[in-house]
Amino acid sequence: MRDIARARQAIGARLKELRLDARLTGRQLAARYGWQPSKISKIESGKQTPSEADIEAWCRAVERPDEQADLIASLRAMETLYAEWRRQLRHGTKAKQQNWLEMEAETKSFRVFEPCVIPGLLQTGEYARQRLAQSIAFYETPNDLEEGVATRLRRQEILYDSSRTFHFVILEAALRLGMAPLDVMFGQLDRLMAASAMPRVRLGVIPMQTVLPFTPLNGFWLLDRRVVLAETYSAELTLTLPKEIKQHERMFDLYAKAAHYGPLARRLIASAIEALSQLAEDSATT
Repeated sequence: MRDIARARQAIGARLKELRLDARLTGRQLAARYGWQPSKISKIESGKQTPSEADIEAWCRAVERPDEQADLIASLRAMETLYAEWRRQLRHGTKAKQQNWLEMEAETKSFRVFEPCVIPGLLQTGEYARQRLAQSIAFYETPNDLEEGVATRLRRQEILYDSSRTFHFVILEAALRLGMAPLDVMFGQLDRLMAASAMPRVRLGVIPMQTVLPFTPLNGFWLLDRRVVLAETYSAELTLTLPKEIKQHERMFDLYAKAAHYGPLARRLIASAIEALSQLAEDSATT
């Protein structure tokens, strides 16, 4: 995959920079560890993937132990950096939801930003059914809708675990966009009202008129301080580099500061419910 090749090349290029900064030739570095000289050139050109032991030895030889953590994180992220949706969903939505469940089971602190949809951990069954049905239709994956919905709802059991904390930030647009039929949206907004009062759950809503601190390009999930998950139309990104995690933490903090919480957040949800009620009345009279 081209993305993996680019990631391998980036690692190789950085290792080459470190070697040159240390004024070591490739032969000198190879001789220090009994490597074939060709191994150095292959790693630096991105034709061979270094092992974690290779990176540790390399950083030791160039006297740059401070580079080791980022390079190893890049290596670990390489295979999971870009995972195609069709490949992930080839066994249906249940398998994908099960993967999320397993990742969440390892997580203590959840920070979630979503601009247009209700986060999966807060979705009702009917709202989840709308989202997963769209995915099945668009990506032409096996139709295991009911199993996928059931697994997504099972993920929500973690909300009642006293050892976890949850901080959700959504745009008010997520409350008002036509992401589901009116009756489904009524139930979903009512669910948000209840979720906003749950222990260990902090729900922030950014009002429509707020001047946003940054363009909301996509939603993302911060699982502890170890991984960021972000979705595009064609892929799910799994980001593990420390600098990438820090960037998303900064972005989350910006959105969190712009959000309303507690009674103010519930007022925004209530306003959206009133708007839906008016829309339902208008539809009934036309």
